[in-house]
Amino acid sequence: MDQLDLLQGIARISVFVSLLMAFFLLTVKTENKLANRLFALFFIFSAIDLSGFFIYLYTEDHRNLEIFRATFCLLGMPSFYLYVLSVCYSDFKLKWKHLIHLLPFVIVNLIFIPRIYLSIVNGNFIGPLNEMSEIYFIQILIEFQYVFYIVSVFLILKKYKEIYLENYTNPSVSTYKWLFQMTCVFLVAHSIVLLKNILRYSGFKEVFLWANVLVGTIALFITCWFIMKALKYPELFRGVNSKLVLTKDILPEIDEKPEAVNQQNDLINTQISTLKQYMTEKEPFLDPSLTIQELANQISIPVRDLSILINHHIDQHFFDFVNEYRIQKAMQILRDQSKNQLTVLEILYEVGFNSKSSFNTSFKKYTNLTPTAYRNS
Repeated sequence: MDQLDLLQGIARISVFVSLLMAFFLLTVKTENKLANRLFALFFIFSAIDLSGFFIYLYTEDHRNLEIFRATFCLLGMPSFYLYVLSVCYSDFKLKWKHLIHLLPFVIVNLIFIPRIYLSIVNGNFIGPLNEMSEIYFIQILIEFQYVFYIVSVFLILKKYKEIYLENYTNPSVSTYKWLFQMTCVFLVAHSIVLLKNILRYSGFKEVFLWANVLVGTIALFITCWFIMKALKYPELFRGVNSKLVLTKDILPEIDEKPEAVNQQNDLINTQISTLKQYMTEKEPFLDPSLTIQELANQISIPVRDLSILINHHIDQHFFDFVNEYRIQKAMQILRDQSKNQLTVLEILYEVGFNSKSSFNTSFKKYTNLTPTAYRNS
């Protein structure tokens, strides 16, 4: 089997698996249907792109269709970008303004490709496609588009993580980890694709063929990885409200007069004392899904003021602030000889955690010991 046969075989499997994943996403029952549909679109566009490794065998008499198919790669990253938004923000909805993400695809087909289309339709000889200025431009446009969307996704994830830590206490941040891992994988994979494209315009034809085989194999691996993640973590995602803002963006202006400063400090100290007393006596942190909005309602403090109090004046994320009380409660139980029969798993659920890995990570962060080592000591 030569490189072309191997490449076509891998590409066919990758296209089949991608379309199978798209079908699964479109038919599975879930609350976040928009995210699944956008992710399914991403897989469909990826399948169309990957089909280029073998579809040319059937489109020799319709080269204009083959070129049109190749432009669908310009829709992959926009669909992934919108997917990330829909996963991160529970109130995300598609709007007319999002049609702007179609512009590269539309511009290429209306402005830069027509000369190639018309030449093929009229039967004119246009020479090797790889040497045409339009093809060079499209390749450059694809690279700029990829950089733009990758950077945009990383910025979205950065803001999402900050908002999550300031407003939620569920120790599971699997959404962020999943999307971050996925984006990093895409970045590495596209770097290899970029290297392959550089080889395309060099004299290393043999190396270029093997580079295509490598790209096809990576695409298949990534798709299979997505499927395994989806099967292992069917309830992976939990979005945050996009209207939530970071504490640093809502800090009030400070009156510099000494009397006002002293009065404000007294108020802040009183609120901190009240908050800590409530956390110790009422133990609201035992609720694994506690949010800053719920805690604000319980102690009758506006959520904006509570966010500033914890994230700015106490200088802790709400996530860390609540988990510290959970860890202290867990330490108390682990020291209690009468509760030796309780397993670590039972204790972590009792104090408000819902993940063993998250509990172990947080416990070690505060004590430098694992729960079992702490109990034995």
